[in-house]
Amino acid sequence: MTEKDIIVLKEAIHTIADYPKPGIMFRDVTGILDDAAAFKLTIDILVEKFKGQGYTKIVGTEARGFLFGAPLAYAMGIGFVPVRKPGKLPRATYSQDYLLEYGQDTLEIHQDALVENDRVLIIDDLLATGGTIEATTKLIRRVGAHVQDAAFVISLPDLGGEVKLEKMGLSVFSLLQYDGD
Repeated sequence: MTEKDIIVLKEAIHTIADYPKPGIMFRDVTGILDDAAAFKLTIDILVEKFKGQGYTKIVGTEARGFLFGAPLAYAMGIGFVPVRKPGKLPRATYSQDYLLEYGQDTLEIHQDALVENDRVLIIDDLLATGGTIEATTKLIRRVGAHVQDAAFVISLPDLGGEVKLEKMGLSVFSLLQYDGD
């Protein structure tokens, strides 16, 4: 990834102050999606980074992980598996609770979406505290699939997610990093 690539991507990301609450600087990746060149660049960089490494599936977390994970899976010629909020998947699922800043939530994966021989790459739009990806990793490992890598469009390293995921044995890659929150 070149310095020019970083500029293109950063220019496509909108920063909204005090959203969803005062003091938060929200990094809105939807600007990448509506900018064809930035969206293509994002997927191309991820393909270049992860192609030829033996992945058999990409797992994307609800909802923006779908937006980057599905086209990446398509470009790499492998399957895509969604991890969703409760009640959104029609077949038998495994569930995993995780902590939010003020409470708890749950994610689910189809029980038959992965097999023991699958080698999985997790994709999401943003890494903050790491709770969502921690839960996703636990779901993938519960099925018996192998996961060692997670990739993000944006990481906010000051919020501790990278450290949390590295302690779980994941290698973390992000296209862009922003200090603070």
